[in-house]
Amino acid sequence: MNGPVAEIRTAVRRFLDEVRPDAVTVAVSGGADSLALAACVGRLLPGASAVVVDHQLQPGSADVALRAASQCAGFGLVARVETVTVSGTGGPEAAARKARYDALRPARGIVLLGHTLDDQAETVLLGLGRGSGPRSIAGMRAYDPPWGRPLLGVRRSVTRAACAEQGIEVWEDPHNTDPSFTRVRLRTEVMPLLEEVLQGGVAASLARTAAQLREDCDALDSLAEAFSGDCCAVDDIAELPVALRRRVLRSWLIEEGVPELSDSHLRRVDALVSEWRGQGGVWLPGGFVARRAHGRLVVEPQS
Repeated sequence: MNGPVAEIRTAVRRFLDEVRPDAVTVAVSGGADSLALAACVGRLLPGASAVVVDHQLQPGSADVALRAASQCAGFGLVARVETVTVSGTGGPEAAARKARYDALRPARGIVLLGHTLDDQAETVLLGLGRGSGPRSIAGMRAYDPPWGRPLLGVRRSVTRAACAEQGIEVWEDPHNTDPSFTRVRLRTEVMPLLEEVLQGGVAASLARTAAQLREDCDALDSLAEAFSGDCCAVDDIAELPVALRRRVLRSWLIEEGVPELSDSHLRRVDALVSEWRGQGGVWLPGGFVARRAHGRLVVEPQS
């Protein structure tokens, strides 16, 4: 029977064989998931890169980052530490995520992240609870250039077991047990309760649901891309099925430069087509407003 190290190696090798990147960097936090991934990549691709991001949010974070970089060097990776300043809107988790991804974005190739099946299940639950629509419930993609997630089919317990099997010392992030973070309560309270009530298999079921939704979303996105009408002309899109029309609108708004569209934003813009009663414009992120005038939709800077 394959052990945890072999399971991770199989998952990473399969991912790399499918993607065939010209360069690989591993994002490492010092936790079990990223260290198990880094150890595997070090064996498969000696000389690949590793980046440890120091968010400077906890005392001693620089030492934690240096230790993780040293461990990666021991795996055969070329490791460096990137120190970032976390600031901005959206709460500490969102700000830290943005700073981290900005620091990790590569000049070439892909960055491998240590997200597991359990992370995917938590992401689906968060999307369900927030009513964020199918894109959110579809979870994370295994390959979303430049990001790669080869461990999305691997349980968190496997990465921990792999580290133990190889004698890898794991850093336990205090934030991962802080109940003030929503994801922590999902992990420590909600998921165990769901597993008990539904008699197991919940994480895997949620991950399968995400995969099925991604397939559906991809099909609808392809149809939206093939739409040849004028999105600004209401008559051209009014009779499209709702799911397809909203995707057409979403693509158009993104092309117009509107950032960070939520499901709520999109529904309000869609109402300018499907529930037109002469209402005013829809305020959108980035300082934009969408309006309907003379049978057409326009996006303008907010005055």
